[in-house]
Amino acid sequence: MSRDTVQIPDDLAFTSFKNECNSDEGWNVTYNKSGTTVWIQGLDEEKSLHKIKCRMVSKDVSSNTMYDVLHDIEYRKKWDSNVIETFDIGKLTVNADVGYYSWKCPKPLKNRDVLTLRSWLPMGDDYIIMNYSVKHTKYPAKKTMVRAVSIQTGYFIQSNGPKSCTLTYLAHVDPKGSLPKWVVNKSSQLLAPKAMKKIYKACLKYPEWKQKHNPGFKPWLYPEQNRLQSILLSELSIQHADSLENIDESSLSEAKEEQGEGSDEESTN
Repeated sequence: MSRDTVQIPDDLAFTSFKNECNSDEGWNVTYNKSGTTVWIQGLDEEKSLHKIKCRMVSKDVSSNTMYDVLHDIEYRKKWDSNVIETFDIGKLTVNADVGYYSWKCPKPLKNRDVLTLRSWLPMGDDYIIMNYSVKHTKYPAKKTMVRAVSIQTGYFIQSNGPKSCTLTYLAHVDPKGSLPKWVVNKSSQLLAPKAMKKIYKACLKYPEWKQKHNPGFKPWLYPEQNRLQSILLSELSIQHADSLENIDESSLSEAKEEQGEGSDEESTN
């Protein structure tokens, strides 16, 4: 999805994202086990464009809980072991904000970060959360990180009843670098399923955790609770991938300590 100006996604944009989440056309399955499926599509080796889709059926987790977990930034710092730093910058509307996220990449790759405009849409018991990259003069790319570009990334949560839901994660990302093939393979066959399982485990533990951590505070449900400063669309511009430095990491070999990382039994306690 290409953009020339920063805009708040409209109903058409949400519908388009939902349709792509539900469509299997043009996608190649790389993983299908234990209720989780992973697809990849259209990898451009010259530009390292990365497009991946994951779908997980979550038993014993309501769509409402899944939605809360994916929104709750304080809880994410607890269960997401890949996060280096994450914070909200400001609000645009009652269902759109701007935020920063940096994450650990498999060694010896450089870590990545991203600045995104995020928007969300409740549809009864179904929900969409999606984002794309923007620029803000106060948050330039860091020398210690590679600034990646989210062309279109997000979650589609479908309710399967009061205690079950299906989560689809769709990411169209330019990691800004020529990545070795083992990274792409590891992402689709190990890291993506592992990440989905982490989200599921985090959901199971969220109700108990939230009871002890400001249980009534859910600004994504109650906009009047949102304490973020308002920012103007005019403060933002589109983050075009070609304006960022490309990092050639295509010849890097996987670090030995990373090769044995097959366990996904990490706790969120």
